[in-house]
Amino acid sequence: MTVTGGCACGAVRFASAEAPMTTRYCWCRVCQYLGAGSGTVNAFFKTAGFTVTGTPSSHRFVADSGNVIHREFCGVCGTSLFSRAEARPHMVGVRVGALDDPEIAPPEMTIWTAAAPTWACFSERIPQLEGQAPPPKP
Repeated sequence: MTVTGGCACGAVRFASAEAPMTTRYCWCRVCQYLGAGSGTVNAFFKTAGFTVTGTPSSHRFVADSGNVIHREFCGVCGTSLFSRAEARPHMVGVRVGALDDPEIAPPEMTIWTAAAPTWACFSERIPQLEGQAPPPKP
């Protein structure tokens, strides 16, 4: 299975040779900034077999979990694309909205619900965690 995606303008494209390991809907405060007030939905792929064409821009920050994260986005159109945690170099988190087919990566859990605003909507069909979930197994 090959999974593909990219930014809104096409300057950055990516592909994974495998399906995502897991997908999570995150309501941490940083994801709320990235999601313009909502959370973000992130599919986690193995770094091995993940390729990028074009040159994304990057921003380094410390997440609510304490992890050092490098957030990558298109420097031309601003589309948020990836997050890479220094503590987990074996995987890359991809914003599901950047996938060519977002139906392949439905969220398996909602995390950081304690950080969500009171008006946030959560699906009762998937588990919810108040904070960080354990990382997916490699």
